[in-house]
Amino acid sequence: MKIGRIEVALTPALTVALTVALTVALVAGPTAAQDWLRHLDLDSPEMTEAELSRAEVEARLTAATPGQAADFTGVRLSGLDLSGLDFRGVVPRAARLNHTNLAGARLDLAVLDQAWMLEADLTGASLRGASLFQAQMMGSILEAADFTGALVASNLSNTRATGATFVGANLSADMRNQSMGLMRGVLRSAVLDGADFTGADLSRVDFSFASLKGADFSGANLMRADLGGADLTGARVNGANFNMADVTSAKLRSLIGAETTNLDRAHNLSRAFID
Repeated sequence: MKIGRIEVALTPALTVALTVALTVALVAGPTAAQDWLRHLDLDSPEMTEAELSRAEVEARLTAATPGQAADFTGVRLSGLDLSGLDFRGVVPRAARLNHTNLAGARLDLAVLDQAWMLEADLTGASLRGASLFQAQMMGSILEAADFTGALVASNLSNTRATGATFVGANLSADMRNQSMGLMRGVLRSAVLDGADFTGADLSRVDFSFASLKGADFSGANLMRADLGGADLTGARVNGANFNMADVTSAKLRSLIGAETTNLDRAHNLSRAFID
C-alpha cells in the first residue's frame, strides 16, 4: 500500500482497514489526516496479538548478518516482553508493537516508520538515529528513552517521557511532503518534564497542554510550534527560536535564558503566563 510517497508493508486485513480509515480522514480534511487511527478497531487480533514468541524474535535477530538486517516489516509483536533485546539497525516498519515491553531495548538506527506502538513500554530504551516517521505511540512510557538524532514525526500524545533525550532530533513537519495533511511530531498532553531537546528541530510540533517543566530547549527551533496551554516552568531556552510559536495560555515562568531568545516574536505572548 502506498501512502503519499511512502511504501507501507501491511497484511491484507490491515490494508483494507487503513484504506477505509484514510479515505475518511481525507474527506474530513487535511487536519484530520493524522487522526485516522480513530476509525480502526484497535482491539482486533491484528492490533493486539503476536505472531511470534520472544524466542522466535531472538532467533531472527541472531540469524541477521551485517549485510542483511532482521526484517520485521508488518509483523505482529503486540503484548510481547522484548525488554533488553538488541534491535539495532533492524527494520520493524509498520510492525505492531502495541502494549509491548521494550524497556531497555537497543533500537538505534532502527526503521520504525508507521509502526504501531500504542501504550508500549520503552523505559530507558535507546533509539538513537532511529526513523519513526508516523509511528503511533500514544500513551506509551518513554521515560529516560534516548531519541538523540532520531526522526520522530510521530504521535506521542499522552506519553510519559520524563527525562527523555531528543538532542538533535527532528520532530518537525516536512513541508515538501504533506499530501496527507500536517505530518509532524504530536505530543499533546505528554509529560516531558526534564526532557532534553537541545538543538532539536521542533518547528510546527504540537506541544499543546504538554508538561515541559525543567525541559532543555537550548538552541532548539520552535518556529510555529503549538505551545498552547503547555507548562514550560523552569525550562532552559538559551538561544531557542520562538518565531511565530503559539504560546496561548502557556506557562512561561522562571525560564532560564529567555533574554537570549526571540520570545517576543511568539504569537499571543500577551495571553501567556509570564513572571
